[in-house]
Amino acid sequence: MARSRMPKFDASDVITNEIIRIIERGVLPWRKPWTAGGSLRPLRVCGDPYQGVNNFLLTMRTVMAGHSSPFWMTLPQANALDAKVRKGEKSSVVVYYGQSRTNAADEGGRSDGDDSSEEARVFRFQKSYRVFNACQIEGLPESFYPDSEPAPEHPPSEPIPHMQAFFDAIDITTVFTGTEAYYLPPVDKVFMPSISRFENPRNFYGVWAHELAHATKARHRLNRDYGLSRFGNTAYAREEIVAELTSVFLGQMLGFTAHTLEMNAAYLYNWLRVLRSDKGAIFKHAADAQRACDYLIARSEAGRAGAGAQAA
Repeated sequence: MARSRMPKFDASDVITNEIIRIIERGVLPWRKPWTAGGSLRPLRVCGDPYQGVNNFLLTMRTVMAGHSSPFWMTLPQANALDAKVRKGEKSSVVVYYGQSRTNAADEGGRSDGDDSSEEARVFRFQKSYRVFNACQIEGLPESFYPDSEPAPEHPPSEPIPHMQAFFDAIDITTVFTGTEAYYLPPVDKVFMPSISRFENPRNFYGVWAHELAHATKARHRLNRDYGLSRFGNTAYAREEIVAELTSVFLGQMLGFTAHTLEMNAAYLYNWLRVLRSDKGAIFKHAADAQRACDYLIARSEAGRAGAGAQAA
């Protein structure tokens, strides 16, 4: 009798279905203001922050589970610290990407000893692994449970100095007018309501980050293109996901959460339509968002460095 094979674990499918189930409830948990142990980003056992899709996934899980520690680690890493995962705790799936190289000789082709003549092939691959939050583990050093600090209060409708300085230094023109927020490609400008229209100034910066993220898609910047984009179509929905995640990643660095002027069923449907049709979408768009975030950080740093040089 032939043995029945266990179905192969598909991390893309599991992760995407998890996100779909959450969004179907009508929530975007990564928008909830949170700080775990003084950090706005999930951290590896060594203290380095996660990036891209893993940052997004572990942020979402931290918020939903109410973890108070930012640290995540594998079971072997916990064991190496003489700590134990508590019985019944569930792990979280994260992914990593690598690449391997092969050539014609490796694949049985003829080799005349000249490596330079062999056709090299590079294969990218995705693998998954499981991690636990420090709050799920007993016996860890106290350093894995840092104290949280309350978010500082800011006056309503007033600029927050470090956030304002960050955005002002980015060399993408923003025009403050009206009541709508959008990026207009033909003139390469972002249009924003003034901060006085936002009772919570953090929301102002969340919206600004979203629109600047759209501006990074321009050909002379990151040249991001999902096809002809029209309001409500798939290309439009994919770009909205990238802008949302870029705002999440920037907000973790600066201290605000992602925000849009309209949060409705149509916005949630954009996510659901893309995720249901493409199990790899969240991984691609999180990577695109990380690139957009890194680009905006680099432009802000360059702008401030230039201003400092002129002042000197």
